[in-house]
Amino acid sequence: MAADTTETSPTNFVERLKTYVRTQKGSILAAEIVLSLIILICYAASRYGGYTAVAICEMAVAIVFFCVFMMDLDKQIKVVNWVWSDFIRAFTGALCYIITSLICVIRGAGDGALIAGGVFGLIAGILFAYDTYTIYLQIKSDRSQTAGPADERV
Repeated sequence: MAADTTETSPTNFVERLKTYVRTQKGSILAAEIVLSLIILICYAASRYGGYTAVAICEMAVAIVFFCVFMMDLDKQIKVVNWVWSDFIRAFTGALCYIITSLICVIRGAGDGALIAGGVFGLIAGILFAYDTYTIYLQIKSDRSQTAGPADERV
């Protein structure tokens, strides 16, 4: 019986990583991490390096959530509402990237690295917004499943 449970859930870290990246949420988080790294490099190479904070923060938080979801820690640590925390992370990431990227694209005349970071930031903002939307749909479906039967005496 124990052999059946080990076959369905990979115990090796690399196997867990490969399995999780193949899921929709895993691929979205992996794309957010990679895009944040690209944006970080672009902003660091520009004349104005002050915009790197957004990329660093969003990448770090996305890595934390990636690891938590990949290792199924969200099912073990019940103190945190992981779905709502992930929703807030994705929503603030979308807002920060869109606002910062628009500033960088508008301001970046003559600084190709800043403009490139801004363009990648807009793409990341759209990806974070899509992640927010998918989490919203998950929250909505969870609420409809847990809602009790309506009172018909009204």
